[in-house]
Amino acid sequence: MPNVKTPHLPTIRRRLQLQLRFLYNNICHFGPAKHINDSIMDSQSSPHGSIIFSTVGRTNYGFDIFSIKSPFSFLNSPVEHRLTDGTSINYNGQFVDEDQTLVFVSERSGAPRIYLRRPSSQVQIEQLPTSIDSLFLDRPFLRNRRLYYISAHQQPKQVFTSSSALYSTNIEDGSKITRLTPYGFADYSPAISQSGHLIAVASYGDRRWPTGEFHDLTTDIVVFPESDPEKRIVVCQHGGWPTWSGDSTIFFHRQADDGWWSIFRVDLPEDKPNLCADPIRVTPPGVHCFTPAAASYNSKSMIAIATRRPGKRYRHIEIFDVESHEFYSVTELLNPTTHHYNPFFSPKSTFLSYHRFRGESSSGDATIPSLDPVISSEKGLRMLRLNGSFPSFSPSGDFIAFNHDFNANSGLEIIKSDGSKKWTLFKGRTAFCNSWSPAEPDVIFTSVGPVFDSVKATVQIARVSFNSLNLTNDDCGKIPVEIEVLTKEETGNNAFPSCSPDGKHIVFRSGRSGHKNLYIMDAVKGELEGGGIRQLTEGPWIDTMPSWSPDGKLIAFSSNRHNPDNVTCFSIYVIHPNGTGLRRIHVAGPEGSDEVDKERLNHVCFSKDCEWLLFTGNLGGVTAEPVSLPNQYQPYGDLYLVKLDGSGLRRLTCNAYENGTPAWHPSAMPMTALDIERNVIVGDKLRGEFDDVLWMNC
Repeated sequence: MPNVKTPHLPTIRRRLQLQLRFLYNNICHFGPAKHINDSIMDSQSSPHGSIIFSTVGRTNYGFDIFSIKSPFSFLNSPVEHRLTDGTSINYNGQFVDEDQTLVFVSERSGAPRIYLRRPSSQVQIEQLPTSIDSLFLDRPFLRNRRLYYISAHQQPKQVFTSSSALYSTNIEDGSKITRLTPYGFADYSPAISQSGHLIAVASYGDRRWPTGEFHDLTTDIVVFPESDPEKRIVVCQHGGWPTWSGDSTIFFHRQADDGWWSIFRVDLPEDKPNLCADPIRVTPPGVHCFTPAAASYNSKSMIAIATRRPGKRYRHIEIFDVESHEFYSVTELLNPTTHHYNPFFSPKSTFLSYHRFRGESSSGDATIPSLDPVISSEKGLRMLRLNGSFPSFSPSGDFIAFNHDFNANSGLEIIKSDGSKKWTLFKGRTAFCNSWSPAEPDVIFTSVGPVFDSVKATVQIARVSFNSLNLTNDDCGKIPVEIEVLTKEETGNNAFPSCSPDGKHIVFRSGRSGHKNLYIMDAVKGELEGGGIRQLTEGPWIDTMPSWSPDGKLIAFSSNRHNPDNVTCFSIYVIHPNGTGLRRIHVAGPEGSDEVDKERLNHVCFSKDCEWLLFTGNLGGVTAEPVSLPNQYQPYGDLYLVKLDGSGLRRLTCNAYENGTPAWHPSAMPMTALDIERNVIVGDKLRGEFDDVLWMNC
């Protein structure tokens, strides 16, 4: 048990199939033209080192693709067959033929890539060529030796604009890539008609991303000939996830006026589609229905849909008869307590397929690694996804302190930076946001108390001391610690500590005045025992998530002080520790522009040379339809870099997840090829514990 000075605080194996060459790919930099020009710099000023970050829910997905034969034989009990191999996560597939040749997305190489699964006595999976290095690939179709897919590799010229677009590649040689989406437009969720002559997409057009929209994207259903993609016709406004029945009927989902997500249909005239046709609602109110898949052979009245029924927690696949308006349950009969996503049929509807958590007893990856390599968009940066939140590096970079799950009283843990060992400092208290003292390898500062609570809630800054020599032992267990609370209980909500480089002071956010502002206090005595405290910022707004620069000259933080009435949009500010030199880092655009007050920028920290700021932001819009995913707030969670003058903006992550709470160390983490070949990692059992969308009213 830890020696608490205050009464208020009380190997599992997994194959790592990684392609290390992807970790050093050159990906296009993100940002307006002025930022792109600024990014052409010499190697000394280019960012380097290791960045560790968390992703909401992603580490627990464990998705594999499953199929059911003869889904229309409702009197027979359906039997599932797993089509993918349990490596990483596998999702959003499409059948190529009735032999269950499958094209699908997998993240086994450190980012979404497109793979082909060939049926045989022994499952064969191969990566398909796309002729591009992209951080995001999705929704593949393979027709006539041509691969169609969504990619986000061509960054737009403006912020708050999605980069998702439809491309095609000839898989015979992979030598030529064709963009089917007009540059500057954003397309999602492609579907190809039965003949292969027509393509439908959910298109956001060339609109800028508004703040707050991440549920129903209000995309339009757009159709164009495969042979002439410039002849785009909006056949219906407000719709997503199109699926063809033949060449003349499109089913799609959208949220109806009564609040229920429902399936709609639009019929195209045989001669020429109208500019905008009248949609017909197909599924009734009272049940949420989305991500439809139309049966395309002898059963045109049937569609497969994912549903969320009132009072039920899980998403399931059902068959809906468009003519009789009857639902037929499919996956709830098989796996009642598992989410199922994004159904699709084989070309002649012999098989129905979807992806879901593969199950704890299934073969394949059964362990969540503490650290997992992710493809980086910068040559000099190594990216690692953490199975936890709020990482903080030890001064040497050999260890990382983090909160495993700050909603489960899991306290504070430490892992070795190669992911091979893990220790527990304390449990039984909710802890979040850590700062390892740059001057003391035996001291970590953290926040203890409820997360996302009011200014009056009791949250305290704690100094956690331990013997770092215990981290050299092979015995990975609980390390004795001493916990000292540095803030007074009656001061309310104190959180987000960041230690000065000399280890003498802590900057943190406190709500003690009735507003959340920044304070600096003694790192040893705190505000107790005469340690001293002073207020750094003051005002009726929110100043939060401070980060002390490695040279000690600046403190960066997030604030809504430019618009205190808006509690969702935050920008980055810097200030000297003596309270002078306050200024805003204009990331999205110059002061006074329409974009600048849309920023939602959080979790900022400095590079070692203090030239760059790392942060999470909403600058890139949405890369995939949110309703097709587990719970994610995509536009609020991509990682970016920017220079202190607001130039050189670079996007580090581009996926369909919410990424955040990053930490940056100047050295590359020692997870080498030798470490990977060892095949032994420390991690947690994969349990598939993640939430379906929380914003859906059931």
